[in-house]
Amino acid sequence: MGTYVLLSSLTPEGRETLHKSPDRLTAVNDEIEKLGCKVLTQYALMGPYDFLTIIEGPDNETVAHLVIDLGARKTVNIMTSPAIEISDLMAKLSGAEHLA
Repeated sequence: MGTYVLLSSLTPEGRETLHKSPDRLTAVNDEIEKLGCKVLTQYALMGPYDFLTIIEGPDNETVAHLVIDLGARKTVNIMTSPAIEISDLMAKLSGAEHLA
């Protein structure tokens, strides 16, 4: 399982939906799990993004499918990125040939 960062911005329709039904947040998390991913943590933000969600997913294709499905609802825009454990990066750097 890989770790992924989702940065989400609500659309005007999404704000209206969430204002009327705050429990929609946990319902979406349940839907994320039905697609084979797991919500590890989630934060509400103040700034250009409304939510930061850290998930685990089996592969890039599954997470891409998830992001497309959520975005197709026209209530949220999502930026996603895989996250690499620092220990994994350090191990790779320690054992790799370097160009410089």
